[in-house]
Amino acid sequence: MKDKRLVRIIGLVLVIALLGWTALTLLNQPPAPDAAALGGEAAAAYVEAQAAYEAEVQHEYALLTLGVLLVIAFFFITEAIPIAFAAMLIPCYYSVTGIMSFKEAFSGLVDSSVVLFAGMFIVGGAMFQTGLAQKIGITCVKAAGGSETKLVLFIMIITGCLSAFLSNTGTVACLLPVCLGIADSNHMNRGKLLMPLAVMASSGGMITMAGTPPNMSAAATLESAGIHFGFFEFAWFGIPCALISIAYMMLVGNRLIPDRRSAQIVADEEDGKVYDTKKQIISGVILLATIFIMATEIISLATAAVIGGIICVITGCITEKEAYQSIDWMTIFLFAGALGLAEAMSKTGAGALLADKVVGLLGGSPSPYLLMVVLFLLAGSLTQFMSNTAAAALLCPIGLSIAESVGADPTAVVLSIGFACSAAYVTPVATPPNTMVYGPGGFQFVDYVKVGLPLLLVVGTLACIIVPLVWPFFPAA
Repeated sequence: MKDKRLVRIIGLVLVIALLGWTALTLLNQPPAPDAAALGGEAAAAYVEAQAAYEAEVQHEYALLTLGVLLVIAFFFITEAIPIAFAAMLIPCYYSVTGIMSFKEAFSGLVDSSVVLFAGMFIVGGAMFQTGLAQKIGITCVKAAGGSETKLVLFIMIITGCLSAFLSNTGTVACLLPVCLGIADSNHMNRGKLLMPLAVMASSGGMITMAGTPPNMSAAATLESAGIHFGFFEFAWFGIPCALISIAYMMLVGNRLIPDRRSAQIVADEEDGKVYDTKKQIISGVILLATIFIMATEIISLATAAVIGGIICVITGCITEKEAYQSIDWMTIFLFAGALGLAEAMSKTGAGALLADKVVGLLGGSPSPYLLMVVLFLLAGSLTQFMSNTAAAALLCPIGLSIAESVGADPTAVVLSIGFACSAAYVTPVATPPNTMVYGPGGFQFVDYVKVGLPLLLVVGTLACIIVPLVWPFFPAA
């Protein structure tokens, strides 16, 4: 209790310091250039002065954003206050200070991923209410002979295959209710299935160009330099990464997950309860139809999930009240708040500032291998707190230009950045799959660090070995 009070006091001091710094920054901002005094808005003198003013203001905002990152990281790691409330402080800060507009700061609440979460939570809730999730769970447990090891292996293989071709978020959204049914029907610790599910969604996505947005960013960057990259070429690294992720979770990762029971999304069913078979079939058809639509992308993932949730209510598979209760609101607010920080990292240039500082330490002509290692570590660190898509879009062009400046083929450098941005294992806000399993799995922030940080280092080591061998820095030699 005393330790918790001390942590909260430290957190309060950090918040006060951040607010004081922010107030001083805003009060001491230079005045905007006067258009009339400089010959009008079209005058070259005014345009130059305005550009210098905006650059200075943006630099100050970028420094403040890095301060916000440190403070929020403290609250996420210590959980001095509920993590979802800490996340929602982010858009409040940016809205109050005016660094971002209210609409920009709180745009995470209507982000497509948040809408997708809500819809799939309802579809999953319907599977519980009809008893279908429990039936699937019992069937899978019987097939695995009651072995938790076989269940984890089975789930990771299925997840890896799906996430290689489908959206990682969509894959986890579809498999989450099934995993919960398996865990609850066998009285297992949910986290033992959900953490491998989230990890494999990220690792499996590295296998193909369409598996994860950072792969597409890396391919597009290389294409701009005249280097064509095939759809399955990522598999040279993606498949070994997926296999080593399975081995890690089976041998080490799952041993690091505490036996912490989560609050049940749906209360345990009473013994002997009779379910409506017709409604079980309907809820199963809705799930399969939703998966099919997500796979074919006939409509957006979020729209498909919402329509699936609505049909579940209309068909009576779940009541309106049960639908509201099935949504994990902590997950919704955690991700929505974190998106505000990701937007600020990009909008204020904080991510670019951090990247420039790190790259600047390498000197004028760094070796391509050192460049690859440093950019992997930088990308792997940034992507834990900002959108992996944004991190890849920011760093891939930087890696391309620096590699070309030292006369090396940029393929290995750019790909290492893409793979690092996909290795989002270390925090619950690094990627939507991590956030989705946070509440249902009963996880804490530190659980992701314990399990994900060693895996990130393993994947980084693997990248340093495989990537330069498959895509040499000096192919002609």
